[in-house]
Amino acid sequence: MSMSGRTMKIVNSFVNDLFERIASEAATVVRVNKKRTLGARELADGGAPSCCRADLAKHAMAEGTKAVSHASS
Repeated sequence: MSMSGRTMKIVNSFVNDLFERIASEAATVVRVNKKRTLGARELADGGAPSCCRADLAKHAMAEGTKAVSHASS
């Protein structure tokens, strides 16, 4: 099974938009907290939920946490 070029462009655009939204929210959270770093808790509380639906944000945080713990071990 493969994806057409047009489909890939649409998916790529969606993912890029989502990353831009999360990055923007993360920058706002860092600025408000007056810290130089952003932890998973801060992102979960402020960044991800405002960018996408709650169930999608919950899934994204679970997958992100799993990836970080896998990379750390």
